[in-house]
Parts: sequence; structure tokens; C-alpha cells
Amino acid sequence: MGEQTTTEFPQEILDQWKGSGVDLPALFSAGKLGERMGLQILHAAPERVVGTLPVEGNTQPYGLLHGGASAVLAETLGSVGAMLHGGPGKAAVGVDLNCTHHRGPRSGLVTGVATPAHRGRTMTSYEIVVTDEQDRRVCSARLTCLLRDA
Repeated sequence: MGEQTTTEFPQEILDQWKGSGVDLPALFSAGKLGERMGLQILHAAPERVVGTLPVEGNTQPYGLLHGGASAVLAETLGSVGAMLHGGPGKAAVGVDLNCTHHRGPRSGLVTGVATPAHRGRTMTSYEIVVTDEQDRRVCSARLTCLLRDA
């Protein structure tokens, strides 16, 4: 769905994962589901993950952005933050996702920003705010991930 954007990783993340044999943009993505939905991660660091999702192709029968699409964006961004926080030796597993939908855009691009609420040794929680192109809040979400040994 359109042009692929390269994810921006801070140098310390690139250094941390160097030599691991892992394709960072592929690992820190929404996989095939994200590709199908047009989800793109623009910036990825443990303290802030930013991504976008087109409304077109991700609507419900009334023509509004599907709440599940906002949830996919939120869970992806929070999971990427949790995985980056955990580092190469940990795997992040989502255990709770909560989404409150405030408005339903009919067109354009929505942007999600995930920031940590808690980053511990075994559990993380990220708050994710999804906004429309006018910077109006579309969805407020929270994701909690368990960090397990990889």
C-alpha cells in the first residue's frame, strides 16, 4: 500500500542489536498484518515509537476508521517499544490492550505515538495516543507486555 518508509532507529539501538543477525525493521513491525493495513513505523526507540496508518482500506461499514485498526496500530507501537526496552535477550508478549475510541476519521492518515508508562525488568506498559491529520485525538490506548527470555 504505497511507498515503504524506512524506520528511524537511534544509534544506541543500532549498536545494541549490531551483530545479532536480526533485521530490525522486519522484527520491529506489524508483520504481514501491518503490511496489509499500510502501517508504517517512522521512529523506534524505547522511550518513543511513532507510526502511521491510512484510514483508506481500514474502515468499518459506516466508512469510519475501524476501531480494530487503531488497536493494531497501538499494539504494534507499544510492542516495539517494549521489545526495544527488553533488548536482544528478551521477547515482549502483549498481555493487556485497552483502547478508548474518541472519533472516527473517514480519510487521511492517523499517527500513533507510544510512550512508556512503566518499563520494568519483566513488564512494560506503554500509553499510545492516535491522532488524525488535524492533531485531534482518535484513540487513547494502553498496552502491557510481559518480557520473557528470548
